[in-house]
Amino acid sequence: MAPAADREGYWGPPTSTLEWCEENYAVSYYIAEFWNTVSNLIFILPPLYGAIQTYKDGLEKRYLAAYLCLTAVGLGSWCFHMTLKYEMQLLDELPMIYSCCVFVYCLYECFKYKNTVNYPLLFLLITYSFVVSIVYLNLKEPVFHQVMYGTLVSIIVLRSVYIVLWVYPWLRGLGYTSLTVFLMGFFLWNVDNIFCDKLRALREKMPPVVGAVTQFHAWWHILTGLGSYLHILLSLYTRTLFLKHRPKVKFVFGIWPVLL
Repeated sequence: MAPAADREGYWGPPTSTLEWCEENYAVSYYIAEFWNTVSNLIFILPPLYGAIQTYKDGLEKRYLAAYLCLTAVGLGSWCFHMTLKYEMQLLDELPMIYSCCVFVYCLYECFKYKNTVNYPLLFLLITYSFVVSIVYLNLKEPVFHQVMYGTLVSIIVLRSVYIVLWVYPWLRGLGYTSLTVFLMGFFLWNVDNIFCDKLRALREKMPPVVGAVTQFHAWWHILTGLGSYLHILLSLYTRTLFLKHRPKVKFVFGIWPVLL
């Protein structure tokens, strides 16, 4: 049964195996979790810009795939939080696995010559994605998905730390910023889950706009979206350095980093 603070809306009763702390249909009749939905823009727009820039610069297709996979996560998450339907939940969660597999491939292939393909690693990651998808579709256990996703993230973090400590130490700022932002998001994700009842009670006493600041799952989107984008930037920076290019970071509108 939905919590008392939740309302009925356009998409009907939730069918997803997960519901988050944001009150359902509190802002819009057409969007189940408004703040959790619109916060996905950070997964959609900046990676699209990155994909366009990657294509224009003629960089390797795997980095184009990395940006587009991040966009796919954002679109899937938008649909999930807008509807709270199980099918849309899968559009959110499964692309998280697939995108991380692309990130792993990019990061572990940074120091290979151009136009080479690591078929064993490719096969391993495709198999991992396939097995996780099949098991999750049958098991329908969110904890399983979270563990499988966390495993991939851990692999990415370990490789990133190796690169910034021993290969290109001048990239530590970018690497540590990416990791710190992501961990901040993970921390707020846990706060949102553990203290949901208290957060909801607190929001009842606040004006809606002020209460929106306590939507920590939305902050998880913003911070992990930024952290993931910065990770792709780190991976791409590492790759271009290995290929003897001279990349530089430019800030669009003075705030958003892109690689040129």
